Amino acid sequence: MANSLDGLKVAILAVDGFEQAELVDPKRALAEAGATVHVISAKPGKIQGFKHVDKADTVEVDSTFDKAIADDYDAVVLPGGVVNGDAIRVLPQAQAFVKAADNAKKPIAVICHGTWLPVSAGIIKGRTVTSWPSLQDDIRNAGGTWVDQEVVEDSNLISSRKPDDIPAFNKALIGQLSKRKAA
Repeated sequence: MANSLDGLKVAILAVDGFEQAELVDPKRALAEAGATVHVISAKPGKIQGFKHVDKADTVEVDSTFDKAIADDYDAVVLPGGVVNGDAIRVLPQAQAFVKAADNAKKPIAVICHGTWLPVSAGIIKGRTVTSWPSLQDDIRNAGGTWVDQEVVEDSNLISSRKPDDIPAFNKALIGQLSKRKAA
């Protein structure tokens, strides 16, 4: 599978408070598969990761929402983290990025509390997704169907519940990107 994603670019959208494993592990898996991965955030510099409620490492931001364009990327990853999910969902530029990727039918891979951004961006209606269990009411209220599964693929939307699901999450995302590249 190494280098199967050469030439593809993936955007990871996050702000301070992201769940470290949910950003770092997919980023590593995508890079190892050959993709170019950019972390996009509201501000330049570094953003703060967390391991649940404890501060973890920072991650360097490659671009900001006011400069990055969804059309330049082949997929979008939305990591969780309660603080990240709650803060990013209200940013109009983050919502617009996700809507543009969805309109172009590009893979959008979302895990845990990252699902709040697609809810606020209005792309959940009529779709089946999973997330951290506390988001199920938000998903249902947005017109989606919530299920408790390790990974769910509904068209271009890939979702998982928590850090334990990352291996299945990465496999589904890399699988969709590999199919897109082959097409």
